[in-house]
Amino acid sequence: MIESRESEVHAFNLIAREKAIEAAAEIDKAVASGRDPGPLAGVPVALKDNLCTRGLATTCSSLILEGWEPPYDATVVERLAAAGAIVVGKTNLDEFAMGSSTEHSAFGPTHNPHDLTRVPGGSSGGSAAAVAAGFAPIALGSDTGGSIRQPASLCGVVGVKPTYGLVSRYGLIAFASSFDQIGPFANDVADAALTLEVIGGHDPLDSTSIPSQVPDLAKNLDRGVEGLRVGLVRELLEGIDDDVVSRVHEVADLFSSAGAEVDFVSVPAVEYGLTAYYLIAPAEASSNLARYDGVRYGMRAEGADVKHMNSSTRRSGFGDEVIARVMLGTFALSAGYYDAYYGKAQKVRTLTRRDFDAAYANHDVLLSPTSPSVAFKFGERSDPMTMYRCDTCTVPSNLVGDPAMSIPFGTGAYDMPVGVQVMAPQLGESLMFQTASFIESQAPAGSTP
Repeated sequence: MIESRESEVHAFNLIAREKAIEAAAEIDKAVASGRDPGPLAGVPVALKDNLCTRGLATTCSSLILEGWEPPYDATVVERLAAAGAIVVGKTNLDEFAMGSSTEHSAFGPTHNPHDLTRVPGGSSGGSAAAVAAGFAPIALGSDTGGSIRQPASLCGVVGVKPTYGLVSRYGLIAFASSFDQIGPFANDVADAALTLEVIGGHDPLDSTSIPSQVPDLAKNLDRGVEGLRVGLVRELLEGIDDDVVSRVHEVADLFSSAGAEVDFVSVPAVEYGLTAYYLIAPAEASSNLARYDGVRYGMRAEGADVKHMNSSTRRSGFGDEVIARVMLGTFALSAGYYDAYYGKAQKVRTLTRRDFDAAYANHDVLLSPTSPSVAFKFGERSDPMTMYRCDTCTVPSNLVGDPAMSIPFGTGAYDMPVGVQVMAPQLGESLMFQTASFIESQAPAGSTP
């Protein structure tokens, strides 16, 4: 299946054909010997190319790491292998996960399988496209400001950002460490739930890992939504394309018909979410990407001395978007500007937490669009501010660390997929998946691949 369309979609940076065949043979041996091969036995899985894989190149779609093979596997990769899953390849992304369209890859853009002239979203566009194109039923991505949910919406698949700390970040190459979280893409809610159960849970190798296991997410998928208190976030319905908003209102009406209590709710601080995010995240990126200096690993450019070698390596190895964000983050942290920018952004983060807590005091889950629009054409949003607005609906959950997921629900303009976002309180995955399952059961025909 991959061979039939990969040349036009370009979901992968690397296809692990030989390793996949070897893994499949080991599963066959386990079955033949009577051993339990695991809950994902034989299931092909695609991995975003910022997850460390021993023996497979991990590049972050950047020239600075081209060809680099990590000496270890990320925790989520180990857990997938233990569950019997078969890694089929590493997927394309915006360089170092910085982007919303997968146009910022050193190895070329990924195309939306529904319309090759349009973007798949980002930064996990390769993973979303791989599932949407049928290359793999499950993929993993990372979500820093919406990088799982937004491409899931644009490609018409399910995408999940778990509670911060529920899934280990060990072996995820860092962009912004207080935001980054790994999660699954899948064709349906049940497969996403099973995958999250496999990869989640405490990991002593990650200091931010929550000391608890993932609940049984599958048991509540069919419970319906009667009696649930559902809030439509008013601020996240403003400035959104009409075709997308209409789908969210359709979902709200379905909830009401099924016995849920639905009303509008205000989360005022989300209006400042993008501003805060695009100060804090680049600041963390500035620190995290300082290690790529041409000395320890990755590419090295020639220079007259160490200083010139460092600067030449970083200028040659990083793309323009990464350089821009590192410069922005360095400025926000610099003397004389720290309090005015980074400090204020952190205060907005605290205000956002308080506003969400107030909303969840009277609501079980919150609803919003996932993306302000359907997938757009390549080059349509070359202006940075226009591109950054793609994260309007997704960034707030990253700021506060709450879980959120996108569920495909019909189509909008140009017959492209629309995603509806469900948000829940921290560690509220069980109720979130229950709600998502109801939306999926009511979705118009053609909402999923």
